[in-house]
Amino acid sequence: MANPPQPSLGYSGSLTPTQPDAPTLRPEKNSIPPPFPSPVAARFPPPRLQQEQIPSPSTRTPNLLSPVNGVKTGSPIPHLSTPPGPPVFSSPLRPAAVPFRTSPATPQPVAISSSSSLPTSSPPYYSNGSAELQHRVSDATEESLHLEKSPYVLFSADKVLKRKKQANVPSLGFGALVSPGREISPGPQVIQRDPHRCQNCGAYANLYCNILLGSGQWQCAICRNLNGSGGEYVATSKEELLNYPELSSPMVDYVQTGNKRPGFIPVGDLRISAPIVLVIDECLDEAHLQHLQSSLHAFVDSLPPTTRIGIVLYGRTVSVYDFSEDSFASADVLPGDKSPTQDSLKSLIYGTGIYLSAIHASLPVIHTIFSSLRPYKLNLPEASRDRCLGTAVEVALRIIQGPSAEISRGIVKRSGGNSRIIVCAGGPNTYGPGSVPHSLSHPNYPHMEKSALKWMEHLGQEAHRQNTVVDILCAGTCPVRVPILQPLAKASGGALVLHDDFGEAFGVNLQRASTRAAGSHGLFEIRCSDDILITQVVGPGEEAHTDAHETFKNDTSLSIQMLSVEETQSFALSMETKGDIKSDYVFFQFAIQYSNVYQADISRVITVRLPTVDSVSAYLGSVQDDVAAVLIAKRTLLQAKNYSDAIDMRATIDERVKDITIKFGSQLPKSKLYRFPKELSVLPEHLFHLRRGPLLGSIVGHEDERSVLRNLFLNASFDLSLRMIAPRCLMHREGGTFEELPAYDLAMQSDAAVVLDHGTDVFIWLGAELAADEGKSASALAACRTLAEELTESRFPAPRILAFKEGSSQARYFVSRLIPAHKDPPYEQEARFPQLRTLTADQRVKLKSSFLHFDDPSFCEWMRGLKLVPPEPS
Repeated sequence: MANPPQPSLGYSGSLTPTQPDAPTLRPEKNSIPPPFPSPVAARFPPPRLQQEQIPSPSTRTPNLLSPVNGVKTGSPIPHLSTPPGPPVFSSPLRPAAVPFRTSPATPQPVAISSSSSLPTSSPPYYSNGSAELQHRVSDATEESLHLEKSPYVLFSADKVLKRKKQANVPSLGFGALVSPGREISPGPQVIQRDPHRCQNCGAYANLYCNILLGSGQWQCAICRNLNGSGGEYVATSKEELLNYPELSSPMVDYVQTGNKRPGFIPVGDLRISAPIVLVIDECLDEAHLQHLQSSLHAFVDSLPPTTRIGIVLYGRTVSVYDFSEDSFASADVLPGDKSPTQDSLKSLIYGTGIYLSAIHASLPVIHTIFSSLRPYKLNLPEASRDRCLGTAVEVALRIIQGPSAEISRGIVKRSGGNSRIIVCAGGPNTYGPGSVPHSLSHPNYPHMEKSALKWMEHLGQEAHRQNTVVDILCAGTCPVRVPILQPLAKASGGALVLHDDFGEAFGVNLQRASTRAAGSHGLFEIRCSDDILITQVVGPGEEAHTDAHETFKNDTSLSIQMLSVEETQSFALSMETKGDIKSDYVFFQFAIQYSNVYQADISRVITVRLPTVDSVSAYLGSVQDDVAAVLIAKRTLLQAKNYSDAIDMRATIDERVKDITIKFGSQLPKSKLYRFPKELSVLPEHLFHLRRGPLLGSIVGHEDERSVLRNLFLNASFDLSLRMIAPRCLMHREGGTFEELPAYDLAMQSDAAVVLDHGTDVFIWLGAELAADEGKSASALAACRTLAEELTESRFPAPRILAFKEGSSQARYFVSRLIPAHKDPPYEQEARFPQLRTLTADQRVKLKSSFLHFDDPSFCEWMRGLKLVPPEPS
């Protein structure tokens, strides 16, 4: 999952591109008549050496008079025996045709009135010569703490324990999930000027700073240093300072335009498209090729007309398609057995061909190219066909770079956001650089695999250096050797996704992969109060070199170079307290600098203040179970690099739950048993789902599939991460509404339809009685599919949506992801699944008789097996 740490710092080594010597080859020109969707998970050392390490934004005009506009959001949010048909992208997904009635798993947005008043408590005074330091501009009380939460940052608890021994319990832990590229509406306040930064630690001026009204000086909330503002913050009252967005809002975007970005376009609907190059496997059988062609046709029809696109095919050779002719499709062909030489690339790039063209100019010829693709003709098994995937990606990179590669990087005009290479692969890379032998029994396979891994990682790092993300979308039944391809996607900031076929889900992921980038050149800086130490970071980034960012005199921030800036990503930060905390609050500031798709430089600054408490009960009451579960899961999955590790991690989860119970739970009278703390009632159930689900359990049969899921999970946003851990169960009710239920098998009632959202898979289960009524089952199935599409309309990767009936062989995929609560005694079933009380005695008996016996324990049985008493249902 994570790159193995280096002995010194724990980061991947720097890239040394390889340029093997090869004879000069000129590309051949072939004319073809028109016959016819990482991520790197790295451990970062703490910014202070004395501590030991532990394992597109809105550009709207700001309303300067509005108060805090940040809100806390969270996404609570018949058999398919034949491959799905081609996708249709002509119109956006329909809004759900059903009212959605349920209690969300995560908090919903909180409406904030523009007339919110600020507290009027008397300010504390700080001596500074003859001037008096006014209290912070927004001195929010604990009761209004929810107003300060940012949708970009989710903490595992809303309070911090003052005592180090209590706070640093590793089994529960404390930390935050940060989504730097997330877009929300309304977005942050926008400021088009340079920020004021602390000259001591580099922190940005924010709403928690203390201000000297007479001189405009401000005191840093992070390090308490006094800084000047060039007279800008001079004011007659603190209310006057509310006109400055950074002093009234916890989230602001500083936008740099002007001479730095002469191409800046402040128009919300027009993006400067970075080029997309499709790298397509031409070794496919006819059935797979037909699905791929349908997906490709629909994909290019869905792209904005200004999008520049390139098309590269690979098999034993690499074919680069030329768009200079309108009447026919032609391609330049390069050998695939070695990296392209400089001379052959110059002949290609400086020739008369056009290899990147806007959709509006070349759509007919693009469709001609896709229609001209032909199935693989030789009589060879899929796994034995020569595929020069590595060489093809090298060529695609050079096409994107173009002639400007010869110019100094400081002069090259950047495209908006990251360029993107999307590989459509149907098998392993078995020919040319970065390849492995066709057969795993090859006597030299281990050595060649090691060389291929290193080469692919270097190629991914080179792509990242050129601001290009490589996504690898695999499909079909041929093993693609995931361990070989994964380093290429991870090191470039892209994703590797497996599909059953090249049909609907593949086509949707093509579209979402091409549009999900928020920007490029990302730098993520984290600053905390001196009491807080960051011990671990998991996410799509690596250590930022010191020359890549501005440093300050006493800057102890943790700086992370982001491999890409995308809405679907997050960073998981684990934190500890360095000692007992004496202050009433601790402060956190997250700064994300990147270039957005409009060619503007953005500095997004998020500042959070959390109160400190002595009471363990108050702390437990502030714990956000969902966030805490995701943070624990990411730390756990980081250690599960193979199936053997995954088994060990299940035992680790057991020990974690026991330790949390002993540290924070209560002992039963006259017993050695402990009850899990009632304040954390949801957490152990999430961890139970984690240990038996696809990430650590045996539900997914192949290790390559588990590896792909784990890599996706380590970089995924909070919403997707939570669903990948714990499925969300929604039952269809009369009248077209849906009710959220616990993810227990007791929901499988024969007269009902149930939707189960498990992140990368969504299952629709139809009870036998409902399925027998053709009219009702068709209506329920349509409502369930509409709901499933709505729940996942912006998710990447797009999940499989599978439907099946009760009693079918496929239904086991659904059953295996639910907690087998039917094994619990009736009183416990009703306590945790109160919907049972609405069933008659006959219905209860019928439901119970529908379950088959197996050895998998229920949640309550698992807890009792650990000598613990389950928490009372919340």
